[in-house]
Amino acid sequence: MAKIKNMDVEWGYSGERGPANWHTLCDWFAEGAKFPLQSPIALTQSICQTDNSTYQALSIHYQKELFTEKEFKNTIHFVPFDTKSFVVFNKIEYHLTDIHFHMPSEHVIENQRQPLEFHLVHMNAAGENLVLGVLFDLTEDEGKIFNNQPDTIWDFANHLQEFNPVIFLPEKRSHYHYVGSLTTPPTKGPINWFVFDTIGKMKLDFIDLFREDVAENNSRPLQELKERQVDYYGG
Repeated sequence: MAKIKNMDVEWGYSGERGPANWHTLCDWFAEGAKFPLQSPIALTQSICQTDNSTYQALSIHYQKELFTEKEFKNTIHFVPFDTKSFVVFNKIEYHLTDIHFHMPSEHVIENQRQPLEFHLVHMNAAGENLVLGVLFDLTEDEGKIFNNQPDTIWDFANHLQEFNPVIFLPEKRSHYHYVGSLTTPPTKGPINWFVFDTIGKMKLDFIDLFREDVAENNSRPLQELKERQVDYYGG
C-alpha cells in the first residue's frame, strides 16, 4: 500500500470505504488500526473503577477565542486560530485544536445512544491527543441554540465564530475516563477520553444548518471493551 495521508484518501461510513474496511485503504490507516483499544465504547457505571484517590484531576482552562468553521473528514469542524484554550491532565497541557460532531452519538451511556455527540480535540507538545466527548439530545423548542447560549455568537455567513468553548460543556462535570483511539482514520491511540454523562440540549435548527455537508450517519460503530480500565468521576 502506498504511503498516503488521511486527507488524501476517500473514506466514509458505508460500503467498501466504510468503518469495517478503513484499515485496508492505506498503510497509515492500517498502522492506526493496530492499536488494540479502539473507540468508541459503551459506557456504564457497572464496568467502572470507583476509587477516586488515584485520579489525576482534569482541569479546564478555556477562554473566548476566534474559530472558523469548515467541512472536512465527513463532518463540520470549528478550528481555533490561536489555540488559546487548553486542559491539564497529569500536569501536562493539551491545547484545543478542533471541535466537531457525530450523528448519532458514538459513545453509548447506560445503554442509551443520543442523537448527537461533540468532540473537543486537544493536543500536547508531543503531538498526543486528548478528547472531551459531550452528548446532546435535539429539541425543537424555541429559544437559545443550546445550553442557554445566545444565537448571536454565530456568524456562518463569514465562517467566523467567536466564543468560549466552555459553552459546549455541561455545568455538572461528572464523566467517564478511559484510554482509547481516534474514532476516524487513522484510529490511532493511545488517547485519553473524557466523556461527560450529563446530556445537553441542542436546537434542531442549529444542526440543520449543516445537514447538506455532513453524512447522514457519521458515527463509528461501538468497539470491544477488552481488558481496559474505565473510571467514573462524580465531579
